[in-house]
Amino acid sequence: MPTVAPLDLTGHIVTAAFIGDTPFFANANGTIHRLDGGEKVTEAHEGLLICIRDPHSQSLLSGGEDGKVLRIAADGSITIIAEAPRKWITQLAAGPQNAVAYAHGKSTVVVLADGSTKEFAESRTVEGIAFAPKGLRIAAARYNGVSLHWVATPGQPVELEWKGAHTSVTFSPDNRFVVTTMQESALHGWKLDVKPGSETRHMRMTGYPAKVKSLSWSPKGKWLASSGAPAAIVWPFSSKDGPMGKAPQELGTRANIMVTSVAFHPAEEILAIGFVDGMILGARLADGKEALLRRPGKGAITSMGWSGNGKLLAFASEAGDCGVVDISA
Repeated sequence: MPTVAPLDLTGHIVTAAFIGDTPFFANANGTIHRLDGGEKVTEAHEGLLICIRDPHSQSLLSGGEDGKVLRIAADGSITIIAEAPRKWITQLAAGPQNAVAYAHGKSTVVVLADGSTKEFAESRTVEGIAFAPKGLRIAAARYNGVSLHWVATPGQPVELEWKGAHTSVTFSPDNRFVVTTMQESALHGWKLDVKPGSETRHMRMTGYPAKVKSLSWSPKGKWLASSGAPAAIVWPFSSKDGPMGKAPQELGTRANIMVTSVAFHPAEEILAIGFVDGMILGARLADGKEALLRRPGKGAITSMGWSGNGKLLAFASEAGDCGVVDISA
């Protein structure tokens, strides 16, 4: 079995992620912990609500109850990106060219590298945001669908409509699909690469017993893994129409113990699967082969993040029992 280096923190840990070879753990109380020659702590927020790894730079982005959007560097130093007094920052996205987006209420705000901002008003409260992998384009999930905005050029947004509450949004790495999680324990997707003037095709991905809280794309975007069932539900996206008319794979099935977090390996089609009881499994898509990465712990797995070389996996739980798994051991 791989070796596990445990780290016991107090409280709900929102995010586990690597910057380089250093694991970071973001605590809901507003502190950021990193294992860098011992445990080091950065006081970031008065109540942390969201923390994400910026895939375009060696940093994390965080938002809090104090209305601040922060960038946290590998050495733990902090830069304030934006401040929205009396607002709770629950949505964040990292874009190309050092762009950062955050949302509050019915507004999506994009902060560009030069510090200038663009604000986009939505018809309903913004529940999730994401940048497209190519071009400076942002998606905002809301009630009854998603709005797509080009950041640099004025014009009307593209509206992707589907009735119901959409709670988060993601683009496929190849830019061909947009997928949302929904309040009703389902995913919904739209195909973007349609001929101009023709209607956007969409797809429903249903059958989940619980709400989907975690999504992860495989390295080349052929698969989308999701939580919300007693197995990781992995949808195929390699064909022209993605998962339309296709059944998903189920990995790491455990009778009635729910998957709470999923994280694809950065280079291989191997999926880390975290469960409500704190167990973590590794599963290979090609043959479904499984390996136990961590035995059950004190609380549900809330987040997992791979190191750049894919040899280490940081994990966090809602009970504060965190750690790093060395899969090369």
